[in-house]
Amino acid sequence: MAKSASTEKKATPTKSVKQATDKKIEQAKNLQKAPILFPTDLGEKASKDISAAMNSVLADVFALYLKTKNFHWHVSGPHFRDYHLMFDDQGTELFAMTDPIAERVRKLGGTTLRSISHISKLQSISDNDAAFVEPSDMLAELCQDNIKLTSRLRAAHEICGKYNDTATASLIEEWINQAEQRAWFLFETSRKSDSSGH
Repeated sequence: MAKSASTEKKATPTKSVKQATDKKIEQAKNLQKAPILFPTDLGEKASKDISAAMNSVLADVFALYLKTKNFHWHVSGPHFRDYHLMFDDQGTELFAMTDPIAERVRKLGGTTLRSISHISKLQSISDNDAAFVEPSDMLAELCQDNIKLTSRLRAAHEICGKYNDTATASLIEEWINQAEQRAWFLFETSRKSDSSGH
C-alpha cells in the first residue's frame, strides 16, 4: 500500500519557519531590554517620585504583613484565639493592599518590587526573627509598626498632592484609615485589665 505524500513528510520545520521563530525569539529578548514605562499625563518626574514613595510603602506593607502572619502563627497563651484571629484579619487586610499599590505604580509609568531582597532594601519596618515573643510585645510592636506605616502613607500622600495625583491619594486615604484602625485595635487589646477583670 502506497503512503500518501503528507504522511511521508517528516514534521521538521522548514528553514523559513525556523527563521521566523528565531526572529520572534530575538524580538522577545529585545522587548525584555526595552523600558516598560507607561506614559502618564502627570509627567516623568511625578511618575518617578510617586513610584519611589509607593514602592517604599509597598515594601513596608509586605514586611508588616509577614510580621503579622509570623505573630499569628506563633502567638500563645490564654488569649490565643482572640489574638490569632485578630492577627489573621489584619494580615489579610495588609495583603489586600499589595496588588493595588503595585498596579498603581505601574499605571503611573513606574516599575515596582521584584523580589524579597528588593523589599529588604526599601523597608523601614524591622523584621522580628525572635524564637519567642510575648503576646503583649507582639501587640505593642505591631501597634508601633502600623503607626510607622501610617506615617509613611502620609508622606506618600503629600507627594501625590504635589503632583495632583488624586487617584493614588484617594487610595492612600483609605489605607491610612485601615492602618489607624489596626493600631487602635492593637493598642486597646494591649491595655491592662482593671481589678474587676475588665
